[in-house]
Amino acid sequence: MNTLPLRKLGALPVAQFMRNAWQRRPLLVRNALPGFVPPVGTRQLLELARSPEAEARLIERADVTWKVSHGPFRRLPSPRRPHWTVLVQGVDLLDAGAHALLQRFRFVPDARLDDLMVSYATDGGGVGPHVDSYDVFLLQAHGRRRWRISRQRDLQLVDGAPLRLLANFRPSAEYILEPGDMLYLPPGVAHEGTALGECLTYSIGFRAPTYQELLEPMLTDFAAHAKLRGRYSDRGLKPTRHPAALPKGMLRTAHAELVAPRPRQSDTARFLLCYLSEPKAQVVFERPLRPLRAAAFQAAVHRRGVILDRRTRMLYYRGAAGINGEHETLEPEARVPMQRLADARGLAPAVLQGATAATFASLHRWYVAGWLHIAHGNSHT
Repeated sequence: MNTLPLRKLGALPVAQFMRNAWQRRPLLVRNALPGFVPPVGTRQLLELARSPEAEARLIERADVTWKVSHGPFRRLPSPRRPHWTVLVQGVDLLDAGAHALLQRFRFVPDARLDDLMVSYATDGGGVGPHVDSYDVFLLQAHGRRRWRISRQRDLQLVDGAPLRLLANFRPSAEYILEPGDMLYLPPGVAHEGTALGECLTYSIGFRAPTYQELLEPMLTDFAAHAKLRGRYSDRGLKPTRHPAALPKGMLRTAHAELVAPRPRQSDTARFLLCYLSEPKAQVVFERPLRPLRAAAFQAAVHRRGVILDRRTRMLYYRGAAGINGEHETLEPEARVPMQRLADARGLAPAVLQGATAATFASLHRWYVAGWLHIAHGNSHT
C-alpha cells in the first residue's frame, strides 16, 4: 500500500497548495486522490464505534434539539432513520489501511499532523455549523455531503447546546462533495456539513495547541531539568510587628533567584519533542509475548529491518529524538539512522549495518515496549 506523501492534490501540486492555500483560504479539490478506495467502510466503522478501544460519539438531531452520546455503543440507530451521525476519532491508530492513508498527508510535518477521524451519517446528519481552531482536510469517501462555509466574524454560540454550535451562521459558499473530492479548511472558517443520503467522510486533522496550553507543561518540564542551587536565608532579620505580612526582602530575593534561569531554545526543543510525541490517552501498545533477547533481536533486524508501530509518534531535532513522550539523546553515529527511522517509519537491514551498540539498545527497548516491530521483509528504507 502506497504510504508516500502526496505530491499532488488532484491536479494541484502540493507545493503550490502549501504556498497559496495552506492557512490562507478554503480550497475545494475535485478527485483529490485519483482511484481512492476507502480503507474503512461503513460496516467496519460502525463496528469500531462499538469497540472500547475507539473514541466514538453519536450525534442526533430532532428539529433544533441536539443530543450527544459517547461510546462504546451497544446499539446504534437504524440507517433508515435520518439526522444522526457517528464519529470515530483516531481511526489511523486502529486500522492499518487508515494509518497508511494518513501517511500520505505527511507533506505537513508530523508535529502538526493529528489523526484521521471518520464519520458516518444518515440523510440530513451532521454536527451543525461550527468553527475549528485547526486545519482540516474533509475527504469524501462514500455518498455525498453538502458543505456550506463562511468567513464570518460573529462566533456567538447557541446557549445550552451540547455542541459548540454557531448561533448566527451565514454561509457564503456551498459545495457538494462526491467520493474522492476533498475540501480544505484553514482554522477559523465556519462550516456545516450535511449528508445527502447515507455518506462516509474522512477528516484529516492537524494539531494547533494554544500557547497557553503549552505554558504549564513547558514550565513543569523546565523546572524538572533546571538546576537551582542555594536555599533562602535571611541572616540579620529584624523582629517584625506584622508577622502575617510577606517580607519585602524575601520577595525581592526569591524573585531574583527564580527568574534568573531562563529556558533556552534547547529546553523548548526537548519539551516539544516529548509533548508532541505523547500518544493519545486511549493508546495501549501491545508488547511481544515472548520478546527476543538483545542478541537475537539484533540478528533478526540485521536480516529483516524494523518498522514503527502505527501508534508510535516519533520526532527529532538535531541530536535528540522524542518517541511516545520520552526524550532520547542521540549519539552522533545514531543520528542518521534514527532520523531516517522517524521519517520513513522503518529501517531496512542495510541501514542498520554498522549501527552502534547504543542504537541497538534503544531499538531493543522500544521493541520490548511494543513501540516498534521486526519487519516482515526488507521493504523499509
